[in-house]
Amino acid sequence: MYFPFQEIEAEELNARDPEFIRIHSLETFGTHDGPGIRMVLFVQGCQFRCLYCQNADTLDVNGGQQVLINELVERAKRQKGYFGADGGVTVSGGEPLLQRAKLITFFKRLHEEGINTCLDTNGRLLDDQVKELLSHTDLILLDVKHINEEWHRKLTGVSNKPTLQVANYCEQIGMPMWLRYVLVPGWSDQPEYVEEWAKHFSDYKCVQKVEILPYHKLGVHKWEMLGMDYGLPGVEAPSAEVKERTLRIFQKYFKNVQLK
Repeated sequence: MYFPFQEIEAEELNARDPEFIRIHSLETFGTHDGPGIRMVLFVQGCQFRCLYCQNADTLDVNGGQQVLINELVERAKRQKGYFGADGGVTVSGGEPLLQRAKLITFFKRLHEEGINTCLDTNGRLLDDQVKELLSHTDLILLDVKHINEEWHRKLTGVSNKPTLQVANYCEQIGMPMWLRYVLVPGWSDQPEYVEEWAKHFSDYKCVQKVEILPYHKLGVHKWEMLGMDYGLPGVEAPSAEVKERTLRIFQKYFKNVQLK
């Protein structure tokens, strides 16, 4: 089974059932997707086809389940006492921007309740709805998979230009941003491209943190379960040497770098 991305399905997902968000799963007390303790909503559907995707079961825009926005807001309100000063709600994926119109409503409602909002995205798209969504977002976690256009296409199936446009827009409006980089041996660990990536963002004033996410194989079983051929057979996790080298490069350009 393979889920080719179709733009028409993505637009239907964004427009249909405006009171519902199509989700894959929901995590309470999350600590890995933004600051503090967070409720993390993993939405369904993605337009990237990353060779190493750890959540291949979120790719299908018709998968998952429909959940009322009101129900999600009520869940967040019940957990608000645990969020503290730094926590809140993160929407991850899948790819949240495929349901940007619904997330505008969701984030507005959360702000009305005094709940912090965080968007974890691959930045595939920048339109008026995305800009409005960002106006109701407190923090963006932006995954920039590769700085080189050719390598980005090899790795994800799509161009990196929209992602870089989203990053640039966030810098223009002063949107607090954490940049994320998945370190894949043989694919995104080339020192020259890591350096280029770091230089590209080194002057961004809105970047609060850079997170290095070492590649792992924990999602391979999902590909097998779906009858899909895994995109990176034989690729192992990066060595300690490669991780340390990458960390040193990023630390030349950014004050706050975290190797996850």
